[in-house]
Amino acid sequence: MNLRQADQHIVILGWLYLVGHALFLIVGGFVFLLLTGIGLATADVQARAVLLVVGPTVGLLLAILALPGLAAGYGLLSHKPWARFLALVVGILGLVNFPLGTAIGLYACWVLLPTSSQAWFAPPPGAGA
Repeated sequence: MNLRQADQHIVILGWLYLVGHALFLIVGGFVFLLLTGIGLATADVQARAVLLVVGPTVGLLLAILALPGLAAGYGLLSHKPWARFLALVVGILGLVNFPLGTAIGLYACWVLLPTSSQAWFAPPPGAGA
C-alpha cells in the first residue's frame, strides 16, 4: 500500500472509529435513561433499588468504553502520532465484539500495521522539534 492509499484508509478508519464509538456512547446514554427511568417509575422497592444502580453503572461503563475509540478516531483524523498505537489497541480489543468490532479491528490491523502507515504518522521532513 502506498502513502496515498494509506491516507485514504486511515481517514476512513478514523471516521469509522468516531461514528462507531459515538453510537456506542449514545447507546450508553439510552441504557442509562431507560433503566433509570424504569427504576424511578416502578412501585417495587427491590426493582427500584436494583435499576437505580444498574442503569447508571451500565450507562457509565458504556460511556467509558466509547472514549478510547473516540480519541483514536480524532487522533487518526488529526495525524497525531499516538493515534496509531491507540487505534491498534482499540481495534485488537474490538476483535471480540462480533461482527462489527471484528470487521473494524481486522481493518485497523490491515491499515495500521504496514510500514506505509508508519510513514503517514511521521512528522514532515524539516519539521522542527
